[in-house]
Amino acid sequence: MTTLPGDASTLNDFGEENTPEPGTAAAKAIEGRSLTQIGWARLKKDKVAMGAGILVLILVVIAILAPLLASITGAGDPTVQYADNLNPDTSMPMGAMGGIDSHHWLGIEPVNARDVFSRVLYGSRVSLLIATLASLLSLLIGITMGVVAGYFGGWIDAAISRVMDVFLAFPLLLFALALAAITPDTFFGMSGDTLRIAMLVFIIGFFGWPYAGRIVRGQTIALREREFVDAARVLGAKPRRIILRELMPNLVAPILVYATLLIPANILFEAALSFLGVGIRNPTPSWGKMLNDAINYYRVDPTFLIIPGAAIFVTVLAFNLFGDGLRDAFDPKAH
Repeated sequence: MTTLPGDASTLNDFGEENTPEPGTAAAKAIEGRSLTQIGWARLKKDKVAMGAGILVLILVVIAILAPLLASITGAGDPTVQYADNLNPDTSMPMGAMGGIDSHHWLGIEPVNARDVFSRVLYGSRVSLLIATLASLLSLLIGITMGVVAGYFGGWIDAAISRVMDVFLAFPLLLFALALAAITPDTFFGMSGDTLRIAMLVFIIGFFGWPYAGRIVRGQTIALREREFVDAARVLGAKPRRIILRELMPNLVAPILVYATLLIPANILFEAALSFLGVGIRNPTPSWGKMLNDAINYYRVDPTFLIIPGAAIFVTVLAFNLFGDGLRDAFDPKAH
């Protein structure tokens, strides 16, 4: 039996080539790895990104289990007022650091006397829900428009690109303020918090899709000239099949990376709108609204400002670090 130079195969006594059995050391030595496998191997070596990813997972679990976690202290309802814990003369919580005790782990709010711990937990649900739904809407529209523009090119690409330019030049914050001011109490059968959440998702998601669209368009233009796309065309594949079977699998990595960076940006935008009074309104908890309510009391007790600010800071930082790690791991130019 002889070994072929530079190859894991061998020749038997009859001069026939022996192919290594799957699962053997020789087969593993010549086994190729996909971009996903390479990216995952790189990501596992990035301790900061993995730690941030675990923190993101913990934050998601906290948001899902907010009612159960809030009930541990006995103050599970974020709208209940505990007026007995307020100083009747100053309307400030009795005790140090915002009235923190065994029943109210993060104290209670001035004047409103609502439990801060339960409101932070429930506020995470609102922020993550709006940010996630808005990101999905942006990605859905952006991916569709970006792939169509990048693959077909020509006047279709020119038309979609000009639409992107118009949306990117749109004063989104001013439009959000104006739209929120004229939103009726009932619209398409929705009212109250449901209507507010739907409005924020529409504003943030619909007007934010060009950012995703430009990224997907650029990646699609680069991919459409690759050999595997040319091979699919030669074999008679229709554009729909090429887009779904050839292009989309190769766009998953950049889309996933962009999604992890888009969610924290939308969390900040939702908090900004609620802070300005056009987002979620009391008594429904929202981190941005909690910051707005704390403005009048931060000189007396900064606890009410620090707690929701820290919640926003930790959440956004975790998503950004995880997104940066994903971007580095799935970058084909990285070494």
